[in-house]
Amino acid sequence: MNFGVLSTAHIGTGSVIPAMQASDHQVLAIASRDGERAAAAAENLDIPRSYGSYEDLLADGDLDAVYNPLPNGLHAEWTKRAADAGLAVLCEKPLASDAAEARTVFDHCEERGVTVMEAFMYRFDPRMDRALDLVRNELGEVRSVDAHFSFRIDDEQDIRLQPDLDGGSVMDVGCYAISAARQFLGEPQRVFATTTDTRDCGVDTSMAGVLEVAGGATARVSSGFDTTLQKYVRVGTTDGWLRIEPAFYVDPDVTTTIEYGVGGRTVTETFDPVDYYRLEVEAFADAVDAGRAPPIDRAETLANMAVIDAVYDSAVAGEPIHL
Repeated sequence: MNFGVLSTAHIGTGSVIPAMQASDHQVLAIASRDGERAAAAAENLDIPRSYGSYEDLLADGDLDAVYNPLPNGLHAEWTKRAADAGLAVLCEKPLASDAAEARTVFDHCEERGVTVMEAFMYRFDPRMDRALDLVRNELGEVRSVDAHFSFRIDDEQDIRLQPDLDGGSVMDVGCYAISAARQFLGEPQRVFATTTDTRDCGVDTSMAGVLEVAGGATARVSSGFDTTLQKYVRVGTTDGWLRIEPAFYVDPDVTTTIEYGVGGRTVTETFDPVDYYRLEVEAFADAVDAGRAPPIDRAETLANMAVIDAVYDSAVAGEPIHL
């Protein structure tokens, strides 16, 4: 599969493009609104073609798919425009500004017969598959989940602090915590959350929320831009516990673990290094090639986006939101 990349965003140049190049697929072109920047990125990453506009890249007739790591506020527009060019799209999370807009993206892509997948790379971590299997088959009923992702932003001009580009900690890293909580807990019926803007920049720089499912089990989800890097998922069951830390992403050369306790014993399982981004790219390409729904499909993306919406709605209303 020949990929084109929209923008020289660090997530692409630092992680996803190398993962694509390590797979059986090719990055054929990269674009930026600054032609010199695109050309420099192409030279540094050994990409054959560069373009000084996104439109020119989409007009390249040799592409099969586009990877879209643009700022959040531009995801929907350029995913639709790639679909108009007949290209499948792997789009960074979150797919859109809210659930309603995400729905229009899926409708647009379906009408044009192209595949779109939201790029939650952590879902391709083998630890997640194993953790979900343990919780579903070897541990008791889930009663609590604690999912957290935070790090510090020192650059006040960072695009993640810009409201017109749909910045904020929830959209950047809180979406991971919400997604992970849902995998273990199920779909929440009630959401209660608070957000804080410690930079007076117009977006949330911290979030704390509680998701409640039928039967009263809860998840605490949190995110932020004001602390050192912390990322973990902890699950409490009626007979034990499970912990993934660090969660969501580690460098592809790092050995990782999960820990769990049940029946009076504690177990640590070790996992060989793996590149989640490469697994994500390969799963997306396989789905496109087979003409089947991708692993992160419409239903999953819309369900996660609905909870993100509820987090924001609750923070504004100062009361729980019922889903």
